[in-house]
Amino acid sequence: MARLPMVLGTVDLPIAELCAARLDGELFAIDDGWAPIDEPDLPAFRAAVVALRMPRPLVIERRSAAWVHGALPVPPSVAQFCVPHSARIAVLGEPRMSVREVKIDESEIVDLGGIRCTSVVRTGFDVLRDPDYDATGGEAVVTALIADRPWLTSALHARLDAATRMPHKSLALSRLGRAEAAAPKGELRQPSLTR
Repeated sequence: MARLPMVLGTVDLPIAELCAARLDGELFAIDDGWAPIDEPDLPAFRAAVVALRMPRPLVIERRSAAWVHGALPVPPSVAQFCVPHSARIAVLGEPRMSVREVKIDESEIVDLGGIRCTSVVRTGFDVLRDPDYDATGGEAVVTALIADRPWLTSALHARLDAATRMPHKSLALSRLGRAEAAAPKGELRQPSLTR
């Protein structure tokens, strides 16, 4: 018998069956999907949740990637995706997702169970340069990324320093400095035990 995916949608089972399984305590609703209650909360699982909104193979990025990497408690209401400039996609008119063309190397993309997502370093780099940084709580996102990965601060400094002809580079560096100062030092964070 074929195994069902770790995150179910209405293409896998009818909505009535999904809702009944949720009421029976077998599934829980998460974003646009449903998952078994015993599914481990890992990056591949979170990537599968975000991928339910992807109409085609795209790369999960910015705040959506931050959620996949554990820096946000819930997925953002607007899923964010990107494609390399060479991909050239048509405009997508979906109100709950945004797609942009970016310059990105394959080394900045990780594969999570067949779903492509920006690496932790690229995610931090993109969030630091986001024009909506202050409005969307960018500092809290970068601080959370750094808190679990002490090595990330130096990697982000190196990535920003290596960027040539990048607008607002000094602003991104000052944002990184503020996030680094806000990150807990030498403390272990309690992992999430419940959803």
